[in-house]
Amino acid sequence: MPETHLTPACFPVTVDVVCLTVHDDVLNVLLVTRLLEPFRGSLALPGGFVLPGEDLLMAAGRELAEETGVEQVPGHLEQLGSYGPRGRDPRGDVLTVAHLLLAPNFPVLSAGSDAEHAGWYPIREVMDGEPKLAFDHGRILADALERAKSKLEYSPLGAAFCGDEFTVAQLRGVYEAVWGTRLDPRNFHRKATGTPGFLEDTGRMTTGDTGRPAALFRLAEAARPAAGQSTRAVLNPPLMRPRN
Repeated sequence: MPETHLTPACFPVTVDVVCLTVHDDVLNVLLVTRLLEPFRGSLALPGGFVLPGEDLLMAAGRELAEETGVEQVPGHLEQLGSYGPRGRDPRGDVLTVAHLLLAPNFPVLSAGSDAEHAGWYPIREVMDGEPKLAFDHGRILADALERAKSKLEYSPLGAAFCGDEFTVAQLRGVYEAVWGTRLDPRNFHRKATGTPGFLEDTGRMTTGDTGRPAALFRLAEAARPAAGQSTRAVLNPPLMRPRN
């Protein structure tokens, strides 16, 4: 009986970037208004087709720069997952590889490429369906939000939303914004400063703010990624989010 060889499918590959930041104690997602069909005028995640010679992270960084004006990717960028190829794009089969970017608050400089506008949107409003996202970006955003919530439990990536130095109160604000809940300040301070390999005291204090000066912390050496790597230490014990 002759051997049967299946013909591999050929379809385009895109990248999409879920960029999350915390601004004024609110978790925000970076969205663009599409300039072209399909879904012209709809909000979408920054993204586009992978070009010849590009790897996925390179394509994600290029699309972020083209559609939002962000040339230097800040924070922590990692691959989230693959979606498709069937049923997610009215033009036909398209496989997208989504990425998650956790970043300190930064200005969106300009829109470009096939984006008419780029800006930050409160994630709670977007998750409630107002506004509705193009393609399957609502599903991708939901998966990214769950990944971010889990990451904060088991890794020191909550600090990716902060600057190089931060107060415990600022870090707690990140956890509260991402988890969508209020945390007991004293309990969080005890856990954050008492978890081995997480934070180290810089020996400096805040200045110029209202209220009493507060100690400034940074990630401990064990929690920082080595050169050329994006992974960080695992928190043990983890900082578990409250379960309702």
